[in-house]
Amino acid sequence: MTRTIKILCVALLTIVGLVGSSLPVRADDRDNRHEKCERQIHQAEDKLRDAIQRHGEDSRQAHKRREQLEEVRRRCGDHDRDHDHDHDQH
Repeated sequence: MTRTIKILCVALLTIVGLVGSSLPVRADDRDNRHEKCERQIHQAEDKLRDAIQRHGEDSRQAHKRREQLEEVRRRCGDHDRDHDHDHDQH
């Protein structure tokens, strides 16, 4: 083989190796984000429950915790839509 062909083969194998090894990492990253979101939602729900018990259903504290819970759900929903979009492309 000529030197140019050898270089191209090595480059191609390197690219294939890098792409192939990165795919499982992306899947693991999605799983980790999902677990993190689940944990954050659970924590926000606990904080809301606690605020309601301590200060009442219509308290300023409960209102703040509801807003925080909704924000976490919105962020996590965005991640889920990103995941669905990624999944549709494959």
